[in-house]
Amino acid sequence: MKNRTSVFVVGGLIILALLGIYGSFTANPAGFIQRIAVIALIGLIIYFVVRKFSNSSPQKKEQRAFLKAAKQSKKRLQLKGGDASVKGSAHGTLTSLKKSSKTKKKSPAHLTVIDGKKSKKKNRASF
Repeated sequence: MKNRTSVFVVGGLIILALLGIYGSFTANPAGFIQRIAVIALIGLIIYFVVRKFSNSSPQKKEQRAFLKAAKQSKKRLQLKGGDASVKGSAHGTLTSLKKSSKTKKKSPAHLTVIDGKKSKKKNRASF
């Protein structure tokens, strides 16, 4: 029964808001559309500003990692394509193998080890 009163209050507010919007639209349609456009524009500006400052760290880090991987892949494909067209052989010479091993640098893996409760045994006789 307590929820009944909140439904009536919210419903009444919605009806009053719709009546106000209708009255504003019928009194001055151009001004109403202009106000709606200004409100929408301000809302978009606030949305983009908040989005830019709040979601900066996780997505940007992933984006940077993706761009770095894409550049490395592009370089690798260009090196493979350039070597095959210039030399025309499947096997590389000793100098090209040394050169390619020097250029291949792996980025450090940023992994962490999470220690669990390894010493605690499960009680399997609990049927």
